[in-house]
Amino acid sequence: MTTDLTAPAAPPAAEGAVRDRLARLVGDVVPADGEAPAANVFAAGCASRVVLDHVTSKWGVLVIVALAETSLRWGELRRGIEGISEKMLAQTLRTLEADGLVHREAQPTIPPRVDYSLTDRGHELAAHLIPLVRWVGANAGDIVGGR
Repeated sequence: MTTDLTAPAAPPAAEGAVRDRLARLVGDVVPADGEAPAANVFAAGCASRVVLDHVTSKWGVLVIVALAETSLRWGELRRGIEGISEKMLAQTLRTLEADGLVHREAQPTIPPRVDYSLTDRGHELAAHLIPLVRWVGANAGDIVGGR
């Protein structure tokens, strides 16, 4: 009897059931175009993990929430989000802009003026993040103080 060591072993039935349950939990649905299933954030190689990392990073969350109600200039964001370095703010804004969540508008003035605002998708995300940030603020004292 020979065994192919290169072929992945089939997952135990219980493991497959857990994967299915987790996929359903986050709505592993077929998109409106009906072409392919939606991303499964629990799958190791899923592209959604990259987006999840961007939008749930400490600085990503704070930038998105800061822009939820109005556009802000770079310096306003830097002063409003205490503790963020210039490098991290620039990197976070570039990442969120590349992801289509933040819009960067450069004005042809002297000195240059650049305004940052949320795209429609960014506003949709902010509507989900604001309750999370409020919950964290309301519970942080008990959680950190309870250590």
